[in-house]
Amino acid sequence: MYPQLTSGALSQFPIVKKRCVRNVENVAADGSSVKFADPAADTVEWQLQYSGIDDNELAALEQFFTSMEGSLNTFTFLDPNGNLLAWSGDLTNAVWTADPYLSLTGSVADPMGGTDGWHVSNSGAGAQGITQTLNTPVQYSYCFSVHARGAQPITVTLLLGSQQANYALGTNWSRISITGTGDATASAIEFGIKVPAGGAVDVFGPQVEPQQVASGYKTSTKGGIYQNARFRDDTLTFTTTDVNHHTATVNIFYAEHL
Repeated sequence: MYPQLTSGALSQFPIVKKRCVRNVENVAADGSSVKFADPAADTVEWQLQYSGIDDNELAALEQFFTSMEGSLNTFTFLDPNGNLLAWSGDLTNAVWTADPYLSLTGSVADPMGGTDGWHVSNSGAGAQGITQTLNTPVQYSYCFSVHARGAQPITVTLLLGSQQANYALGTNWSRISITGTGDATASAIEFGIKVPAGGAVDVFGPQVEPQQVASGYKTSTKGGIYQNARFRDDTLTFTTTDVNHHTATVNIFYAEHL
């Protein structure tokens, strides 16, 4: 898998991300035309710049680059500047799994001044949760975060694989998070929030990132997991600036149709 840095992050700033899309135009004999998007032709490129990485971090990057044989082979790449969750703003989308006694109501006032929050209530006799499972490397460090508040003081539970963290909520919005890795024997990781029996909370902006600390919320639809990404180049160039200090630039390419 693409190596994380010792800090638990996938990259450093600045990150350059470029997305290219294509429109298809059909021109009729009378000169009129119809244009439509061709999402299967989308491409995404990242330029990752590393500065001050140590010998071990550089060795891990070189080893992975060699194992991929440059641009020949593909790998799963997690957008270091994105939200790995799909449909983070629509908890009723099929990518989410809600327990049977959990009800979801949208268009709730959110902490950003909009109405993109969700009211989550549990009518069951036990804790109920809403989760999303991601097919991502379980060895990575992840941070799952969400804004939440209760109509009255309440304790909710965040889930990251088999790990759990309890948070006492008040009536004001709080951003709560859990950091950890997946289960060593698992092939995917489940992220979610559990509400106690008879409880109700408002939530907004669930986000998963391949790092140890939450960054600003980024709404998502497709999510930031890119299967079959590849290195753009066949050489990995780095510069040694001091003892145990190196700089490098890595270009990664993803094409929807490949």
